[in-house]
Amino acid sequence: MSSYIVRGGKTLSGKIPISGAKNSALKILAASIMAQGKSVIHNVPDIIDISKMEDILMHLGASISKHDSTIEIDTSNINTTVLDPALTRKIRASIVLAGPMLARFGEVTIAEPGGCLIGSRSIDDHLDLLKQFNIDISESGDNYILKGKPQAGEIVLCKMSVTATENAIMAAVLSKGITKIRVAAAEPEIADLANFLNKMGAKIYGAGTHDIEIQGVDKLSPCEYHIMPDRIEAATYIMAALITNSKLEIGPLIPEHLSIVLTKLKNAGASFEITDKEGQKYILVNNHEGLSSTPIDTRTYPGFPTDLQSVYAVLMTQAKGKTRIFETLFESRFGYIEELKRMNAKIEVVSPHIIDVYGASRLKPQEIDAFDIRGGSALVLAALATKGETIIGHAEMIERGYEKMVEKLDNVGADIQRME
Repeated sequence: MSSYIVRGGKTLSGKIPISGAKNSALKILAASIMAQGKSVIHNVPDIIDISKMEDILMHLGASISKHDSTIEIDTSNINTTVLDPALTRKIRASIVLAGPMLARFGEVTIAEPGGCLIGSRSIDDHLDLLKQFNIDISESGDNYILKGKPQAGEIVLCKMSVTATENAIMAAVLSKGITKIRVAAAEPEIADLANFLNKMGAKIYGAGTHDIEIQGVDKLSPCEYHIMPDRIEAATYIMAALITNSKLEIGPLIPEHLSIVLTKLKNAGASFEITDKEGQKYILVNNHEGLSSTPIDTRTYPGFPTDLQSVYAVLMTQAKGKTRIFETLFESRFGYIEELKRMNAKIEVVSPHIIDVYGASRLKPQEIDAFDIRGGSALVLAALATKGETIIGHAEMIERGYEKMVEKLDNVGADIQRME
C-alpha cells in the first residue's frame, strides 16, 4: 500500500500539464484489436489502469512497446480468445474488450470485471446489447462465454451507458450492413474512440449524439492517432487552484467539454480565463474573493460529470453556505464522505443519492484513506487546503486514473511525498 503525505495550506503557482484522456485511451487500446498490424497511439496517460489493460492485451498475444506517452501496439499475433480472469477482475474497463474480440474472432470468454466499488455497476447492460447483436451467451463458473459474429441491426441501449455505447460501436464496425444505436451516451470520449476507428477505416456517424449509425466495413487497418486531453483531470486541477486560492495555468484542454463545470464554478465565484497557444486551449485560474455555495446534480454528458462530484463536494466545504449535491447516476458514490468528516468537514448524507455540504469548514489534518480514483483525488484537494500534515492511505487508487499527480502538484508549489 502506498500513501501520500500532504503538507497543506500552501499557495500554488505555475503550469499543470494535462495528460491524455484515461477513458479514451482504455477503449482505443481495446479497439486496436480489430486492425491486424501495428497502431501508434500518442498522448496515452501513464496510469495503473492503462498498465492493466496492456497486461490483458499482451496475455492475448499482442506486442506493446512504449516511449514516453506513445504506445505502439501490434495485434497481429493474438492467439487466444480467453481473457485472463485474474487480469480482467482488476479493471472495470476490461468489459469493453467484448465488442472488438467478437468483431474480429466471433468469440470471447471474459470474467466479471473489477474496478472501483461505486455502486452496482453490473455487466447486464453489455450482455443485453450483445444479445441484440445475436451473440450467444452462456456461463461457466465465473466466466461468460460469448459466441457469434455481431449481426447489424437496430440496438436500443437500456440506458445512456458510456461503456455500453462503446462496446456497441466496436461490435458493429465489422458487421455486414447498417447498425443504428439508440439511447447512446454522448460523452466526448465516445467521439474520440469513433474518430480513432474511422481513421482505421470504420464508417461511424453521429458519435457524440444519442443516435449513432454505423455502416459495417470488411476490415480495419492500423493507424496513428493522438488521444484528446483528459477533461476530468483538467477540472480536478482547476478546482485544486480554487480550493487553494491560487493562480494556475492548466492545459491543454478542450473548454467545450467542461461547459457545465465551468459555468457552475463561475456561479460559485471562480475567476478564470481561456487562452489560446498555438491552436491549443488553456485555462488560467485567477485568485478569487471567496466562493459561495452552488448546487449541482450529476448527469450524463453534457451534464455535470459524476466523476467530478467528489472533487466539487470538497471545493464546496470551503464555500459560504449550504450546497446540495444530487448524485443521479450511482447510489453509492459517497464513500469519501466519512474521510472528509474526520477532517472536520460538515457534510450530511441526506440519502444514498443526496448530500448537503456546509461551508466554510476549517479542515484539520488527519490520517485518511482513498477508496476509489475520484474520491481519492478529492481527498488530495482537501489535504492541499488543510494546514498541517495529512496522510492519505491507498494512494495507488488515485494513480489508477491520474498521471504523476504528486509530481504535477509539487512542481507548482505543493508539498506532497509518496511513501510505500
